[in-house]
Amino acid sequence: MNQHLHDHGHTGHTESHDHSHGHPHDHSHGHAHSHAPADRKGLLTALIITGGIMILEFFGGLITNSLALLSDSGHMLSDTASLALSLVAMIFAVRPASAKNTYGFYRFEIMAALFNGITLFVIAGFIMWEAFKRIGSPPEVASGTMMIIAAVGLLANLVSAWSLMRKSKGHENINIRSAYLHIVSDALGSVGALLAGLIMSLFSWYLADPIISVVVALLILRSAWGVVKQAFHILMEGAPDSVNTDAVRAALLTLDGVIEVHDLHIWSITSGLNTLSGHLLIEEHRSHQDILQQAVRLIEQEFSIRHITLQVENSAMQHGDLPV
Repeated sequence: MNQHLHDHGHTGHTESHDHSHGHPHDHSHGHAHSHAPADRKGLLTALIITGGIMILEFFGGLITNSLALLSDSGHMLSDTASLALSLVAMIFAVRPASAKNTYGFYRFEIMAALFNGITLFVIAGFIMWEAFKRIGSPPEVASGTMMIIAAVGLLANLVSAWSLMRKSKGHENINIRSAYLHIVSDALGSVGALLAGLIMSLFSWYLADPIISVVVALLILRSAWGVVKQAFHILMEGAPDSVNTDAVRAALLTLDGVIEVHDLHIWSITSGLNTLSGHLLIEEHRSHQDILQQAVRLIEQEFSIRHITLQVENSAMQHGDLPV
């Protein structure tokens, strides 16, 4: 076991920063980022396809006078920027930690995901605003051409989504997930444009264009909320959804010799990279190192947390209440 022990001048005050737990130093922090090259390749493929279809749908929307196509191209403009940001974030995330940035740049991915989620809200709001303006007097739309362009866009979106998920192994990575949701919401926009084009072609009911655009916008908002909520939770140092803090506390209290667990904190640096810190009050004359080793193994095996900092104390160690 590789430990760095610090004596702060108090009897029984031992703090361990244990990252390897019986193995040589490993700074990969689990498996969440071990597939970064594949993730980047998937993102780059999706970025190229999305950018190309964005241009096609924009000019197609101008030619056919279709709001559904124009709104989808606007959404794709947001997606192109978001995919590019996700790619940049992934490149930054693998940069090594430094004395100034001791956790490295993993949080860049979370900020990118939050930004991507917010842009989905903005695009959905724009679509609904334009749709409401058209509902009163819907313009005539070249539905046949619109359907062809929407079909091409849908096919491209499906290829992008498939490429991102096939080449990217980080399905739990919120940055990849936000990029994937952008592409899926693009596909919904293309489906909506196809459906609107079919209705207008069969019934000449041009109100279908703005109505379906609103429906698509609402679906986009639903997916955006999940990304924004998760990113905000991580930035607020919230406990990961995959770990129950009370369960961790209860598990540590089952260790022989542990009297109390306090100042327990569990948070995420980025998706899949969880961190834990806490204080263990133990019985007098118990081996600090034995209990520490048991606690580290328990947390790693039961809760899959590898970045652990535990302070082991006995009654001789006194410190004031911590603010959090």
